[in-house]
Amino acid sequence: MLCLQETKVEQMDKSICQALWGDLEVCWELQPTLNRVGGLLCLWSEQSSFRMERKTRDHDFIYLEGMWVPDGQKMSIVNIYSPCDVAQKRNLWEQIRQLRNSSFGGLWCIHRDFNSVRNLVERVGICQRGVYDSNVEEFSDWIAELDFEDVPCVGRKFTWYKPNGTAKSTLDRVLVSAECFEKWQGCIQFIIERNFQDHCPVLLKSENIDWAIKFC
Repeated sequence: MLCLQETKVEQMDKSICQALWGDLEVCWELQPTLNRVGGLLCLWSEQSSFRMERKTRDHDFIYLEGMWVPDGQKMSIVNIYSPCDVAQKRNLWEQIRQLRNSSFGGLWCIHRDFNSVRNLVERVGICQRGVYDSNVEEFSDWIAELDFEDVPCVGRKFTWYKPNGTAKSTLDRVLVSAECFEKWQGCIQFIIERNFQDHCPVLLKSENIDWAIKFC
């Protein structure tokens, strides 16, 4: 599965999705950009990876619920592009909380740009007082409440870099339900070298199964 953020497009056609995926057989879900800001896209193969049964979209996320085909396992996948505004973040967290509470069983994988850090050492070169301190605690409490866990990282420490190099943060991460570690041991997120983007791509893999989930 391939999950993209900040697409800045209002619509997507099949030929572009096929080119991005590298195969004619591809499914996709798009959350259009609003005023040329944001935009989310998920791409996957229904035959080999994921069979969608239910979906929910909002400006800041795409929620897909279905079956992870290789294991016949119920799976919920959330592609997030969180706003910077604290009040809007709380609204997003509440929406995800409601989806989590209404989901009956299955594994969860929620990922990408949370625009929040879990520890002040994950943010360098930016003011770290006041609202940032409060947001760190709230974000960690939200993760704990929903019984999500951080997937261990390999590669770069930070996932976002200011173009001039004066600031960097760990804004992007993969969170999974505890059951994921029980079923697929050795889950790791690889922070890949960035190119022209300010965010680094993230690749999720496991010792027992190649998730082939990439977040860009």
